[in-house]
Amino acid sequence: MSFSNLLMKSTANQGVLLTVTRQGHVLRGKPPGVARTLEQRLREETVADAEVSARINIGFPQLKESRSAQLKTRLEHLKAQRANKQLEQLARNNKLLIDLEKVQQIYVKTTGQHDLRLLADHYGVFEHLFGSAYFVPRVPISINYQLGEGLLSPVYNGNVIKPAEAVKAPEVSFDGKVDPITGKAASGDTYWTLVATNPDAHYSQKAAECLHWFIANIPNGQVKEGQVLAEYLPPFPPRGVGYQRMVFVLYKQESRLDLSSYQLAEQDYANLEKRSFSTLDFYRQNQDQLTPAGLAFYQTNWDESLTQFYHNILKLKEPVYEYDFPKAYLSDQKFFPLKQPFNLYMDKHRDQKVLNKEYLERKLAQTHPFEGPEQPLRYPNAHPIRDVPSWLRTEIRKRRLGQGRVQDY
Repeated sequence: MSFSNLLMKSTANQGVLLTVTRQGHVLRGKPPGVARTLEQRLREETVADAEVSARINIGFPQLKESRSAQLKTRLEHLKAQRANKQLEQLARNNKLLIDLEKVQQIYVKTTGQHDLRLLADHYGVFEHLFGSAYFVPRVPISINYQLGEGLLSPVYNGNVIKPAEAVKAPEVSFDGKVDPITGKAASGDTYWTLVATNPDAHYSQKAAECLHWFIANIPNGQVKEGQVLAEYLPPFPPRGVGYQRMVFVLYKQESRLDLSSYQLAEQDYANLEKRSFSTLDFYRQNQDQLTPAGLAFYQTNWDESLTQFYHNILKLKEPVYEYDFPKAYLSDQKFFPLKQPFNLYMDKHRDQKVLNKEYLERKLAQTHPFEGPEQPLRYPNAHPIRDVPSWLRTEIRKRRLGQGRVQDY
């Protein structure tokens, strides 16, 4: 009986335990495709209520034109492009230049913010800031760190910016006169709040964030005229922890708010405990007056500039995190190790100090005390290796090419 027939039979009789021999292997139970996978079994054992686990959109909705209106606009644009003879001539002669800045502006206004929401989900930004809530950014934010003499380090969607580049507060700009729902100009004055936090930087509280910047009551998008509640603190990821996320969240206010309870005193500028923050608690307390409208984030990791920052600004000893990797598992030595090079296999069971001494002696034997090490062969593979076993031939070839376990020959 063929395996396909057996599969059909087992599908029809799923309650029957089948035992069949196929290519020398005994298959017991239901065949693949019929039996449940481990993922399916775990999903059945950990059933979640859809209403409880459903994510909530706390951002602004978006009013879109009808599909017929969008199609009409698209067809009119296509018709105008086809009627442009100069554009067609440039395209045929491979002389058509595309304005990338204009393309970027169109992308940001159309699908760019939706893609930003997907990227933020990928990096766990919403999960660690808002729990089960999320929002689609409706107001694009431009954030640039000044590096001097016209050089900028812009904040994209999760790009890497070193702490040495983020020492000073960045230049932040956005269209504060726009209505996040309609995308048109708002009537009257608007007020905004900008908060920059790091969900990975708190030392004593695992679930807390480090508040790096807090500006409230920003009138009509003029960031410099806002009320600074917490001065800008540069990122300070310790050595050995990897990358940390710096997240900027822009909120739209219904009116001017009194957020003086978040005011950080000047003498507490470098007090990390006073900079403890929770985006979720902040939003819950002010959700009737605040709505998240913009988002930007980047990643950062340790560099040499942080040594002086810890000593001079934070007045702390610079922490260094290291991970002690466990020793590799080594099974009991076998008398006949099958399908393994015996020289490599034997080296695994030798003392590491003896191996290091052996390699050092071999290197010193090839090094003249006054003239230095021997010059490598110009064409290593052109010199034949005769009258030696295959394993030794491989070792000699690796040694000539500077490959293998030791790279410093």
